[in-house]
Amino acid sequence: MHKSLPILALTALVSGACGPASAVPDSQTASARQAKTVDAATAGSIAGKVTLTGPAPAVEMMRVAVDQTCIAAMGSSAKSDAVLIGADGAIENAFVYIKDTLSDYAFDVPTAPVVLDQVGCRYTPRIFGVRAGQPVEMVNSDATLHNVHAMPMVNQEFNRGMPKQHSRMTQIFTAPEQMVRFKCDLHAWMNAYGGIMAHPFFAVTGADGAFSIKGVPPGKYELTVWHEKLGNSTEQIEIGASQAASLNFTLSADKK
Repeated sequence: MHKSLPILALTALVSGACGPASAVPDSQTASARQAKTVDAATAGSIAGKVTLTGPAPAVEMMRVAVDQTCIAAMGSSAKSDAVLIGADGAIENAFVYIKDTLSDYAFDVPTAPVVLDQVGCRYTPRIFGVRAGQPVEMVNSDATLHNVHAMPMVNQEFNRGMPKQHSRMTQIFTAPEQMVRFKCDLHAWMNAYGGIMAHPFFAVTGADGAFSIKGVPPGKYELTVWHEKLGNSTEQIEIGASQAASLNFTLSADKK
């Protein structure tokens, strides 16, 4: 006659053999334990300016199609906003970002959306940054049909029509990727580019060519500037504790 195992011993055997059904893999729990947050007391910043060296490229003219809404907003021929050069060669709409993903840090993802508007038959803003996992809200402010055709290489491509004025739709990109092109298949001159970022350390230059990136943890980084027509450049930078570092970039129209 076989004796029954004590209930506690049997329970231990079953638990040891199967384990909790909802157990988190050790690699995931270790990753969560090791993720760091930025210490605001020691965080630094990067500021600088992006300027053009050499002659400015010729201004491109866009031939606006027969869409009367677009013609009313832009005229039958309009200047492209792909290259905007200001005083002293300042380059507007350059995207500047830390190339490192900073994967050993944890960053909260904003819940407020980045808005990509279609107004006057142009995308506004033309260049933008958004965090992976943060909503991108696309708006059609024009009284004409647009479609938003996103063409990522890593994230999922989508192409959705927006026939009504003031219509909205939201999309979330789940993986970091630079730079994702957005276009309107109905109006060939309409283009925008989005940097999908793993961290918050990016900026878009203003009309003065300036950028500022704050709250950066001390360390050595590669800082990259990207421009739709003028190419890109990467420089090394080291940021000390609480340091306000500076780095300027130059881009050339004949070097992409």
